Amino acid sequence: MSDASSNPSLVERAREAALRAYAPYSRFSVGCAIESVDGEVAVGANMENACYRLGVCAEIAALTAAQAAFGLDRVARIAVSGGSAEHGILSGESVVTSCGGCRQSILEAAQLAGRDVEVISSNGNGTQTRVDRISELIPHGFGPANLKDSG
Repeated sequence: MSDASSNPSLVERAREAALRAYAPYSRFSVGCAIESVDGEVAVGANMENACYRLGVCAEIAALTAAQAAFGLDRVARIAVSGGSAEHGILSGESVVTSCGGCRQSILEAAQLAGRDVEVISSNGNGTQTRVDRISELIPHGFGPANLKDSG
């Protein structure tokens, strides 16, 4: 773990995105910021639904926004942050990492981009980060590259 000063702007964008989450059931707000190879940033936040399985993770929302803004093949780095969002302030001590499904979606973008995408996970307070490559978060993952023999 490191302090958030190593990637402050992307982590801050993820923290800001978390403040726009719709999380009335879990009360756990997550934001994600995705940076392109050219420095463009797309953001997303989790959106819950009364029918729980219809909720959307922040990473999926941000990946969708990134595809529309600059294309998944241009993804360079991803930051994720989450915690309690009360009174316009995101807080929380635990570093938030992506769920398995989101890791799979990040792997897809990484394989399309042809790079081992950096994933920066931070706590809600923005004081602690963890930096991993997607290959470390989902080793031996199955993605577009695995379909080359499909015919």
